[in-house]
Parts: sequence; C-alpha cells; structure tokens
Amino acid sequence: MKKTKIDHYTDKEALDYHSHNKAGKIEISSSKNMTTKRDLALAYSPGVAAPVKAISENPETAFDYTSKGNLVAVISNGSAILGMGNLGALASKPVMEGKAVLFKRFADIDSIDLEIDSQDHNEIINSIKNFAPSFGGINLEDIAAPDCFIIEEKLKEILDIPVFHDDQHGTAIITTAALINALDITKKKLDEVKIVVNGAGASAMACANLFKKNGVPKKNITMVDRTGVIYSGRENLNQWKSAHAIETKNRTLKDAINNADVFLGLSAKGALTKDMVKTMGKNPIIFACANPDPEITPEEIEEVRDDAIIATGRSDYPNQVNNLIGFPYIFRGALDVRSKTINEEMKIAAANAIAKLAREYVPDEVVAAMGGERPHYGKDYIIPSTFDPRLISIIPTAVAKAAIASGVARKKITNFEIYQDQLKQRLDPTVAIMQGINSYIKKKPKKIVFADGEDENTLRAAIAFKNSKLGIPILVGKEEKIQDQIMNIGYSEDLDIEIINSKNKPKREKYTKYLFERLQRKQGLLEWDCDRLVRNDRVIWASCMVACGDADGAVTGNTRRFGASLDKIKQVVDARPGEIMFGLNLVVHKGKTIFIGDTSVNEYPNAEQLAEIAISSARVVKLFGFNPKVAFVSHSTFGQPLTQRTKHIQDAVEILKKKNVSFEFDGDMQPDVALDKEYKNLYPFSKIVGNANILIMPGQHSAAISYKLMKSLGDSKVIGPLLIGLGLPIEIVPLRSSTSEIINLASIAAYSADIIEYKKN
Repeated sequence: MKKTKIDHYTDKEALDYHSHNKAGKIEISSSKNMTTKRDLALAYSPGVAAPVKAISENPETAFDYTSKGNLVAVISNGSAILGMGNLGALASKPVMEGKAVLFKRFADIDSIDLEIDSQDHNEIINSIKNFAPSFGGINLEDIAAPDCFIIEEKLKEILDIPVFHDDQHGTAIITTAALINALDITKKKLDEVKIVVNGAGASAMACANLFKKNGVPKKNITMVDRTGVIYSGRENLNQWKSAHAIETKNRTLKDAINNADVFLGLSAKGALTKDMVKTMGKNPIIFACANPDPEITPEEIEEVRDDAIIATGRSDYPNQVNNLIGFPYIFRGALDVRSKTINEEMKIAAANAIAKLAREYVPDEVVAAMGGERPHYGKDYIIPSTFDPRLISIIPTAVAKAAIASGVARKKITNFEIYQDQLKQRLDPTVAIMQGINSYIKKKPKKIVFADGEDENTLRAAIAFKNSKLGIPILVGKEEKIQDQIMNIGYSEDLDIEIINSKNKPKREKYTKYLFERLQRKQGLLEWDCDRLVRNDRVIWASCMVACGDADGAVTGNTRRFGASLDKIKQVVDARPGEIMFGLNLVVHKGKTIFIGDTSVNEYPNAEQLAEIAISSARVVKLFGFNPKVAFVSHSTFGQPLTQRTKHIQDAVEILKKKNVSFEFDGDMQPDVALDKEYKNLYPFSKIVGNANILIMPGQHSAAISYKLMKSLGDSKVIGPLLIGLGLPIEIVPLRSSTSEIINLASIAAYSADIIEYKKN
C-alpha cells in the first residue's frame, strides 16, 4: 500500500490560520440587499410582519420564508473532542466551526455552531428542543457515550427534523460502503462473512448496527471492548452493549480474530498485532480506523499478508474512512425533501451510493486532488475521494429518494434529473452555464472533430462527449495509436467513434483542393505544398473538415502552444467579416462570473481594437445569458494617474460612446474598482464601478497573466480562452488541458455551430 505525502504544520501556523483576517472560520452574510431604506423596511419592520403571520398560521411556510430549510445546527458539549477527551464546550468551538465550514464548502448548507456548556444530558436535550424550531436539521458532534445515545434517541422522539450524530452514523455509512466494495473485490458475501469489531463506543456500535441492516447476521459480528468479547451472559453490560452480545466461546480479540474475514478497529493504536493478522481468513479485510494512529499500520499488515484490503482513518494512506464523504450530502438530501428524520433506509441508500461511485471512472478533478494519479476500483480504492465532485449529485439524490420512499419526506421531488443538475450548480457556478449549453446541444447533436486524437486527455474527452450524448466526436490520428491508447485507459476497442486521417484519399484530395484554392494567391503555395499541409498537420486537417462541411466544429490545442495552433487554423479559416479575432476567458470566483479579453491573440491592441473586442465580448456574454457590463481596466482609474499607456484605453471608451452601443461600459479603471461594490460611493457617476462582468484588458500580457494567476492561485474555475471572431466554430484549449476543459470547449464549439451564423464554404 503506497503511502502519500501530506502537509505538516506547526501549532503556530494553525493558530495564525485561525486568527488571520477575521478570527475563526465562519461569518454571517445577508442573502438579501440591505442598501436602501426600502430594503430595511422589507427585511425588518414593517415588512417582516407578513411572513410572521404566514408562519403563525402555517408553520410549514417557515421553510419558504426563512433560512430554516437550509440551516443546520452543529452542536457539542465538548465531552469527546477529536480523541482529545472532555475539554469543555468552549474548547470544542474551533471544531464545530470547522464542521460548519465543511457543510458549506461541500454541500452549500448554512450552519451555526452551538456549544452547550453542560454535562447533563437532560439539560442538553431541553436546550436543543427549545431552539430546534430555528433549524432544518441537528448535527450532534463530539459528545461522549452513553450521553450521545441518550440525547440522539430522545431528540428523534420529540423533534420533527433530522437529528444525526455524525460520530456514529457518518462513520457507519462510510465504513459500510467500504465493506460492500471490499467484499465485492474479494468475492465474499454479506450474509457469510465473519466480522470482528474492536471497540464498543458510539461509532463502533453504529457500524455494527448498519452492517446488520445491510444483511450481516448478528451472530457473525463479534464486538470486543477493553474487557474482552461482548458475549451473552457477560455481567455489567449496559443496554447498548448488551444489544451486541452473541453466543460465543471466544473471550479475547486474539480468539475472535482467528479465521475472521473482517476486522474493524475503532479503538486504539497497537490493538491488532501482526500475529493476529496471520490467523485471519483468506483475503482479509482490515479497517484500522483508530485516530490519529491505527490499530496496526498498513506496512505492518503487508509484512505478513499480501492479500489484505486495508483502510484507515488517515489521509496519507489509500482508503481513508472519512465522514466528510457522507454527512454534508446526507443532510443535503434530507433538507431538500424536508425530511422529518434520517432513518435507516436513508443511511443504507447513502452507503450503497458511495460504494457504487467508487466503481466508476474517476474524473480529472479528483486526479488532481489525489496527487496526479488516477485511482482505479480495486483493493487500494474502495472509497471515493472526499474531493470527488460527483458526491454532491449522487448521495443527496439517493438519500432523498429513500426519504420519499420510506414516508418521512414532507416534500416530493418529481424530476430527479433536474434535481441532480441543481445539486451540481450548488458547488460549481460554471456548471450552471455549461449545463444550459449541454442541454441545448443534446437536442441538436453536432459532429465535433477532436484534432489531437492520440492524446490521452483528448481521447477521454471525446469518449465522455459521446457517452454524455453531447454530440458526435471524430478523432484525428492513427488508428493503431488511438486503439492502443483506448486499451491503455481501460476501454474496449469497440467504442464506435470515427477515426480519420490522411489515409482517407477522397477527403485528403478534397481538403487539398480547398486549401490550394484558398492559399495559392494569398501565400503562393503550390498544390503539393497544400497536400503536405493536409497530410502532416492534424490542426489543418481538422480545420478543413469544418471548412468543407464534414464536421460542425472542432477542438484542438492540447499538444501544442495556443499561438502555433491558431497560426494553422488561420491558414484555413478567416475571421468573421467585420469582426476582430481575440481570446475571451470565463472565470468564476466565489459565485461571481467575469469575462476577460483579450487573453490570447492581440498582443497590444489599439483603441479601435479594444472597442471592437468590447463589442464582440458583449455579444458573446449575452449568448451566455448575462447582461454585459464592460470595464476597460488599467492601472489608472478615470485618468489618475494618466500615462501614455492609458491614453488608448480612454480613447476606446470614447469610440464606444460615438457608436451608441446597447450595453453599459466605462473606464479606465483598476480591476478592484470594476469588481468591488465598496468603490461605488467614490465614483457615483459610473454604473460600471463594482458591477462589471467583462474586463477588457489593455494588452494580451496583462490579460493572460491575470486569468492564469486566478486559475493557479485562486479558488477559481476557468473556461477558455474562447476564440471569438473566427469564421468557423473551432476552439483552442490551453496546452495540457484537463479532460473537463476539453469537453467544455468542445461543447461550446457545438453550441456556437448552431446559434451563430457562419459563412459556409
């Protein structure tokens, strides 16, 4: 088992992180405008009276008029903080704030941490009962057993919202998912395996319970605590432990582990020895999940067994049992159907959904998060990564369906395909844009040429493009190389994707003729020169396919520099009449979408060119569904300081004024002035200040540097550059783009092919 490197940090760094900028990790922001007197009147008095009356008459409308439906209380008394013990309610606050942040980051759920300073379970229950109406769900955290059992059970009885003790059920759900897949890999059956659970705390009991709910017979699960095996007739067992007692002669872990199929450790470092591992059955499944150090290390296991499937609670080994895979998405699904509880059916549905996801192909986003290695379903990959972007759409859907089917949902979801799209949009604003494009092109499939057909990422993109029914891909390249690559990435040879190259004599002759007619006078090329270009250059070939009507669009660029690809395309295709050609990037950051041009074509555009770039950008932005607001950005703001390098920016603004364009624009201004509403009061005369969604850069250098910095250093999503002004729908991806980036531009090419009137050859 390969161990991965993880980041290490000092206590000071951790403290500095928590104190930097604003102390802590959460803040409250308004979801409504609060700028005018009218806003305040609507938000508070007298406008607030209307929803108050509505809720008093029908409590269910609280979900409609307040944040209740997307608000979870994260609650602890600090009695069992992250394995550090009972350090008190206040000491638990950093952990609970962290939990709240995770809810928001991974499932777009708003959370408030509430630390209850009491060790009395009745007092805690009453406290939660009294403030529960404010919330759509309750997440209990870091509460010691047996109080955690008592509190959860009682709250489930008296409240009509989900109550979830993550230490118990989150662990159980992820562990069950891992077990399902481990058994699948080892060809073992749930109703036959012998399981030993070492530890008898809240999480261990929850795991055992969910194993049983999934089909493991009670008699096949042996639970071991500090005293030894929990067996029928053992004295001094509380009601929770006694529920797991079985008839057995085994009294120690050493006894129980002999010939066992599965070991689940939720106990302490060193509890399982190499000698014990030796005695386990064939292909043993060992989940050593004690934190921070497992019951036995993977290295120790591998010294004595080479057939084991291993999971731990640590991020530096494969197969991390991490509750983050579960709880945000489980609550997401429960909240979305206004569930009264989180029942066993919903937990089982979540576990099975997680297990199924691990068996599917891993996308590029996950590869990057896992250090650049693509995991494949097998003994070292039985649980999805916490950064898998598919979790947000898969798990809530499964949970919501189970809630509806089991009768605990107040709200029905009629179209789960739409629901999944909505879930995806919660995390990635680019999805909202691309989903609209993809939905459109699915209705009118276009033939899109993938020029770099032998490239792995391009090939994956073409396959995904086809499988997602976004259009009909055509690969340019040598058949044998593409077929080899297909096998290398784990697909069968029979993909039914067209592969084309210069061996196709009729096409070659057709494209040579087209190119010769185009370039004989323009560049003085002979026919055999054009033939050589067609035969030897995939970008030329792909562009000719589009120009000659054999394809609707094309995408290229992943194996060469942008400029080199563009030079080849320009030999085949002209700019659209009356338009300037330029690169436009779409950048999404913290829910705000901006467009940046020119990022790739014109090194230092003059005033007239800047004005034309602005006009074309506004036209494209409208196609994406935005109201264009153009800012000509500079190091100066409205002439301060005025330099030779800013004069052409001001001239571009004046040119637009004379053209009487239909969109709003202004400049020169610094980018923070263009984007930050805080500057509105300083420049009240400008409608663009703080509102811009199109940034026209003074030159290609600043444009390219800006978007690449945002992509590399910021928490931003970038699409593009889109090649604007070209006479045909051909897009160039940046060198070494991910599969997702290639798919996005292929989709945009297909979209452009239908909505833009191109001059056909």
